[in-house]
Amino acid sequence: MGKLFFYVALALVVVSGLVFAPPAELAKLAIHPMEQFGVASLTGGTVSTFAITNVTLWLALAVVCVFLLMVVGSSRRAIVPGRAQSVAELTYGFIYKMVEDVAGKDGVKFFPYIMTLFMFILMANFLGLIPMSFTTTSHIAVTAILAGLVFFTVTIVGFVKNGAGFLGLFWVSSAPLALRPILAIIELISYFVRPVSHSIRLAGNVMAGHAVLKVFAGFAGALGLFSFLPIFAITAVYALEVLVAFIQAYVFTILTCVYLKDALHPSH
Repeated sequence: MGKLFFYVALALVVVSGLVFAPPAELAKLAIHPMEQFGVASLTGGTVSTFAITNVTLWLALAVVCVFLLMVVGSSRRAIVPGRAQSVAELTYGFIYKMVEDVAGKDGVKFFPYIMTLFMFILMANFLGLIPMSFTTTSHIAVTAILAGLVFFTVTIVGFVKNGAGFLGLFWVSSAPLALRPILAIIELISYFVRPVSHSIRLAGNVMAGHAVLKVFAGFAGALGLFSFLPIFAITAVYALEVLVAFIQAYVFTILTCVYLKDALHPSH
């Protein structure tokens, strides 16, 4: 139902843009939804390896926001918590319970790492919803690093804890003997595809939502009197993006817990 509403709203905006826009506005209407993801140097020079860019700035702001909420906001440790402390405590309990339920008691020792991942992605997603900001999690370079760290962490943990027994993750002992080698190859391929899907899922969903918002905003600027149509769509999509910002951080985190569980208990 949600997808149907989205496509109907998109169709209405496009049709209204073509029908109601003045000819002069329609002639110069040029929407470039991908420009908002461009990396730019903040020092005025070219983008290089050590340049300070908009990506650098908003990654740093995400770290600062996490610090302000989780450290400064809960530093008083009041018996009757304020808003910041309540949010910090609720988030702490929510992620701790997730790690314990999915990865098991053995996975709780990795809770600080998983909690940090969740908070960083969540803050980066929410900061990207501020007008004129930059969404760092829309870049595959950022999400690939996060997914790669998860992949190498769980792989190393799997071999350190289980030794060669970690390879049991790829051997489906419950399957018929003739099928086990084939399934082992499939399991091996799917294992190495994990960081790819893990990173693309986050970056793709965030990028798609922001691109749609940009398209609707472009139509709103050209429709004049009828701009209420794309503005209505922008409001609806923006509300959806707030939800997506949380859901994508949650999905990335819970998949990390699932991969950690496979590393700690690799047997099929």
